[in-house]
Amino acid sequence: MMTDLPILSFAIWVPISVGLVVLVLGLIPGNFSNSTIKTVGFFASLISLGSSVLPLLYFQSGFASMQLVERFFWIKSLGISYFLGVDGISIFFIPLTGLVTFIVILSAWEVIGKKVSLYIGNFLLLSGLLNGVFSALDGILFYIFFEATLIPMYFIIGIWGGPNRIYASIKFFLYTLLGSLLALVALIYLYQISGSFSILDWHNKGIDLTTQYYIFAAFFMAFAVKIPMWPIHTWLPDAHVEAPTGGSIILAAIMLKLGGYGFLRISLPVLPEASQALSMLIIVLSLIAISYIALVALIQEDMKRLVAYSSIAHMGFVTLGIFLFSPLGVQGAIFQMISHGFISGAMFFSIGVLYDRIHSRKISDYGGVCNTMPIFAGFFVFFAMANCGLPVTSGFVGEFFVILAAIKENILVGSLAALTLVLGAAYSLFLVKKVFYGEVANEKVANLVDVNGREKFLLLIFSFFILLFGIKPSLITDVTQASVDNLTNHVSRGKQP
Repeated sequence: MMTDLPILSFAIWVPISVGLVVLVLGLIPGNFSNSTIKTVGFFASLISLGSSVLPLLYFQSGFASMQLVERFFWIKSLGISYFLGVDGISIFFIPLTGLVTFIVILSAWEVIGKKVSLYIGNFLLLSGLLNGVFSALDGILFYIFFEATLIPMYFIIGIWGGPNRIYASIKFFLYTLLGSLLALVALIYLYQISGSFSILDWHNKGIDLTTQYYIFAAFFMAFAVKIPMWPIHTWLPDAHVEAPTGGSIILAAIMLKLGGYGFLRISLPVLPEASQALSMLIIVLSLIAISYIALVALIQEDMKRLVAYSSIAHMGFVTLGIFLFSPLGVQGAIFQMISHGFISGAMFFSIGVLYDRIHSRKISDYGGVCNTMPIFAGFFVFFAMANCGLPVTSGFVGEFFVILAAIKENILVGSLAALTLVLGAAYSLFLVKKVFYGEVANEKVANLVDVNGREKFLLLIFSFFILLFGIKPSLITDVTQASVDNLTNHVSRGKQP
């Protein structure tokens, strides 16, 4: 489907524009009630979702080249362009962002009672900025969007978070900001040696191996913090525990993917020789994340913290798949990122459902929830099974692809990755057993009320996509295949094919 419309600009600026409208409504004193602002925010999120789905509707699978390209000089004297485009690697992250934003705003309908316009507006702004990251093909434009995403999330955690929200928001901001500053230095250096800020132009620029090492290290700090990789992961559990439910959902579902996407968009194609030379280091760090962090998850007493650590372990499969450099491994990494967006979002939303009723996330405060919330319990058990890679769910497909690719590359690496699936099942089943099974633990659990219509609707959205992509993974892999083949060929040959 061909078009001359600025589809990607719509995906970026429509959410930002409607977000600003919602923010302005909140600044008009006394004229709009919270219910009115929530209604406006709901329709604004629908408009934002529509603009985010448009790129996928116009995207043509089977082509490795960039599509829906928009380009004009922004700061001509510095060679900085407003340069947008998507390929199979990036196309699914844009509608995923729009859908998750819609879910987050609807999930807060009965929960957020203060500064509602600021809450909704920040999520809409964040949605547009995230779409900018996934669309930008100019290095500086990418960096601006990449860093700007910190600002709405900082306010989301800092204003609506838990008792230690200020500490968590500052830690989140400083960790990710300091890591990204090195990336800015690398971007400027790439401009000096290439005369262009175009990421695509950097693919064709021969860079000696020593220089590649330095540039790779700079980008590694920025992207590894975002994922986050062990041992620079400590900001994530604090951020998740203190963030409101919506903040945890979008942080896990979308923002953690920025690091993996950065490796795929910049590190591998621009620095292929350094990526290959340092791949074993990344693989070892990934295996540590998958195994050690899974063990840490097993001993957690807070449900949110347990799922936060499980997210770090699952993202270890992403970096493992990326740095195997095989089409199957990279396919698995991309699929895992998309799948994890739905599964982790569902887990954090479900924990939010319980927290809204009992105002506790401690596992010990629950027990026998299936007796009082049977419908909700069924959904949660399904999400937990998907989280530990149950076949026929999307959680199985990505991990299976990565493990299969790892076994083909190195039987020891593949075996270690496969064995860690047991740990994933252990902490998921531990959580289900302690919270949902057994006798009703206390009076608060006995008085629980099952999910309402709005909550069922959101749970069904998560379930639908987890099942859909688990049963028919080709819906994703057929679209990503051409771009993945192009990338892996490029890395293996060390030059643009």
